[in-house]
Amino acid sequence: MTVRSRLVRTAELSVVAIAVLLLAGHFLGQPVLLGFVETGSMAPTLEPEDGYVSVPSELTDVEEGDVVVFRAREIQGGGLTTHRVVGRTSEGYITKGDANAVTDQTAGEPPVPEHRIVAEVVRVDGHVVVIPGLGTAITTSRTAVAGGQRTLAALLGTGLLLGTGGLLSLIAVAAFAYLAVTEYRAEGDRDRQRSRARSRGLDPRLLVGGFTLLLLLGLWLPMALPAETDEMTIVSADFESERPTVVEGGGSQTRTQTLSNPGLVPTVVYLEPGDGVSVDDRTVVLPPRSEAEVSVTTTAPAETGAYTRYLTTHRYIAVLPPDVLVALHRAHPWLPIGTALAMVGVPFYLVGRRLVGTGRYRRRNRETSRQGGSWGLLD
Repeated sequence: MTVRSRLVRTAELSVVAIAVLLLAGHFLGQPVLLGFVETGSMAPTLEPEDGYVSVPSELTDVEEGDVVVFRAREIQGGGLTTHRVVGRTSEGYITKGDANAVTDQTAGEPPVPEHRIVAEVVRVDGHVVVIPGLGTAITTSRTAVAGGQRTLAALLGTGLLLGTGGLLSLIAVAAFAYLAVTEYRAEGDRDRQRSRARSRGLDPRLLVGGFTLLLLLGLWLPMALPAETDEMTIVSADFESERPTVVEGGGSQTRTQTLSNPGLVPTVVYLEPGDGVSVDDRTVVLPPRSEAEVSVTTTAPAETGAYTRYLTTHRYIAVLPPDVLVALHRAHPWLPIGTALAMVGVPFYLVGRRLVGTGRYRRRNRETSRQGGSWGLLD
């Protein structure tokens, strides 16, 4: 392979990697490696449409001065917000945009708990790594892709190409077309130099590896989605009440919460209650297409006032005993995900390699087969 070919291949892989990261961020509803701001609340650190590099919150320890991406409840109607951490209370972090005169909490946003922080912006020597114009490029690309989806859907008379599902279908078609073009070019090279033809072809390792990645992607997305956090606001009062959100100071209330697994893979659900919350069973195994109920008890502080309580739900595919998955989760939330994917992906790849063999698939030339284009396995 020439230097030019290596550079072209590196550029292609870089574009694919960035596209995959952006697509993953679209699915997860949070930035994956790359993100951008839409307003000037972080100026001059980040101007509107400036991009940044981020890392998942699970991999960092948030400290005062860090710039974080969190799920706001009140700012601009709620949603992802990129602001700086300027303090911390028992209820959560205090945040503020660099260009704002007051903190978000002074403006009405509740303190930000750990579970609502999804990423931390990368800084080098205290300075945010800025990618100017990234937001404009991403927005333009999204608009172009959405327009292309609508055009194709109108031409073909189907709505299957719209939305996220349609985007995945188009990506699959594009990937197949790319492989077909690559194989066609390789076929031309073989025709021009037959002595090298028998050493080329579609490596079964790539074929099996591609199917393995698709399988792991399907398993990874449900586990990688942000953990579900049920926020409960209660009022600690100095009297008894029949209202479920009003609890006598020092007392408690119990409610039933339903957990469901609509998928075809057994799932282990791990419940992580916050302060003032307890559950009768923190680990629940859900068979395919099943439901289970757990009792959730919320305790009100003795001091009257409004309090927010949290119950976070984590889901993992049941490839290991529940106790093992929970132990891995307590070590790090990503450990059970990586372990589960490895236990599925490695055997799948090895069995696939065993079934398809180690030769190369290539299209036979007409000189070697008069039946036209057929596929054969080169030993």
